[in-house]
Amino acid sequence: MIGKLHSTVIDCPDPAALAPFYEELLGMSRVTTEDDWITIGYAEGIPAVAFQKVDDYRAPEWPGQDVPQQFHLDVTVDDLDEGERQVLDRGATDAGVKEEGFRVYLDPAGHPFCLVV
Repeated sequence: MIGKLHSTVIDCPDPAALAPFYEELLGMSRVTTEDDWITIGYAEGIPAVAFQKVDDYRAPEWPGQDVPQQFHLDVTVDDLDEGERQVLDRGATDAGVKEEGFRVYLDPAGHPFCLVV
């Protein structure tokens, strides 16, 4: 095991408008609120659902794939350098985004995911 699921992140045009729907749907409570990011969950340390503001958001077309479904996983690791080594060894690609506390990669099929501490 490289890490543990931290959150599922859903792209949207307005986190403040979408998060309450999922709070009601899933029985979760607000964990964090920022202008462009809201997280809901059951309790600290348990995988959460986050809503990320995306400018020029286009809603997914399902079952068509002209605009694919839009989400990514955040995976908690103890050490970003070690987590990076392990995911790259297993076929991930470095997406070139390295911020304090998180890094972005692409899985072998090109889906983005983040390692977070």
